[in-house]
Amino acid sequence: MADPGRRGTWTAPAGRADVARRVAGWAAAGFGLVGAVAVTVAVVAGPGPGLTGYVSEAGIADSGHAVTYRFGILAMAGSLLLLAAALPPGVRAAPALLAAGAVCTALSGAVTCSAGCPLPPFERATVADLAHGGASIAATASVVFAMVALAVAGPVDRAVRRLSAGAAALSLPLCATAGLGLLVIGRGTVVGVLERLILALAILWGLATATTLARR
Repeated sequence: MADPGRRGTWTAPAGRADVARRVAGWAAAGFGLVGAVAVTVAVVAGPGPGLTGYVSEAGIADSGHAVTYRFGILAMAGSLLLLAAALPPGVRAAPALLAAGAVCTALSGAVTCSAGCPLPPFERATVADLAHGGASIAATASVVFAMVALAVAGPVDRAVRRLSAGAAALSLPLCATAGLGLLVIGRGTVVGVLERLILALAILWGLATATTLARR
């Protein structure tokens, strides 16, 4: 049994850890919002092909908004790491998945694809294209699986579980459809719109989850 006279000594570390997690939650929301704005500006203002192309085309070397795009991607990677740090103790799988998603997101921003960001099987891709595309797909998969993990994680608040369950229920069929579309019809409006929907959903989920964790 703890000594009542030393109660402050026992509770202080837990209090500091809780404050640190809340700060990480607010920071994750801030980084995610800044990253989303930067990437949106780069995609909308850039000379890309609109909805028929990939979001990553805003970051190719010839784009005048490549720096803005990469800054936004790195901010999103930082947001994922901070979101992992904001999770309460005892949560399994989700922190590792978010960390993996952060690493893959940063890699996708660091490795520039060629013009059009070509991907097989309908386009001839370079090694950089494959590395960039693979990192982007892995990052998305990690985030979606983190949603699934948090949807059933007991230590997190009910609000986080509900947010994650709803986001996962929407993201999984969208990802499956996008993957099938990439293999069957390749680059085009269908895959372009699906990619943007998946990214928007992941960003909104990240912002909502980070804010919920920070305010709990």
